[in-house]
Amino acid sequence: MTLRLPLAAFAAAVFAASAFAADPAPQATSPANPIGGKAAAAKAAPGEPRLIAWEELVPKDWDPMKALKGMDLSQLDDSDPRANDLLMKLQEASNNAPTNPAMNGVDIRIPGFVVPLEEDKGEVTEFLLVPYFGACIHTPPPPANQILHVRAQGAKFRAMDTVWVTGRLQTQRNDSMMGVSGYDISAKSVTRYTGGAK
Repeated sequence: MTLRLPLAAFAAAVFAASAFAADPAPQATSPANPIGGKAAAAKAAPGEPRLIAWEELVPKDWDPMKALKGMDLSQLDDSDPRANDLLMKLQEASNNAPTNPAMNGVDIRIPGFVVPLEEDKGEVTEFLLVPYFGACIHTPPPPANQILHVRAQGAKFRAMDTVWVTGRLQTQRNDSMMGVSGYDISAKSVTRYTGGAK
C-alpha cells in the first residue's frame, strides 16, 4: 500500500504557503487556494491598517517544499520507516516556518477562518486565524507563518466562520493544541467577512 493520506495531506498543507489565489473566495478555499491571495495586498491610507495578503507573512526566500525535492513519494509505503521520518521532518519544518520580520509591529487587516481556542460566556476570546477552510480542524495545520494567534474582546463567531481581523501584528510563536502560530495579534476588531477588500 502506498503512502496516501498522512504525508500527502501534510505536504499539501505545507505547500499552501507557496501557492496563493488571486481572488478572495471563502466558499472555494483550500491549501492551494487560500482566502485573500495576491489581490488582497494594498497600501493603507495614513492612520489606517494595511490590508495584507497571506503571502506577505511568508519570507520571500523560504521554500516549504525543500525537504521533498527529488523525492518520489509514490515509492513510500505507509509502513516504511522513511515515510514516518519524512512526516516528522515536515511537521518540524512547518512548526518552525520563519516569519517575515518586516511585518512585526504593522497595523494590518486580514481575512481568514476562525479556529476557536478559548471562549467566555459564548464568545470567542482567543482563536487561530487560518487562510483556508478546514485548516487545523479537518486538515493538518498550515505552516506557522500562515497561522495568526488572535486575542479578541469577545467575538460571536464559531469554528470556520470567515472574518476580517484588524490589529497590530507581532512576530511571536505560540503553541496550541490546534497548531503552532508564528504571529500574534491583539485584535482591535473582528468582523464578519463580506468579501473583497471592503
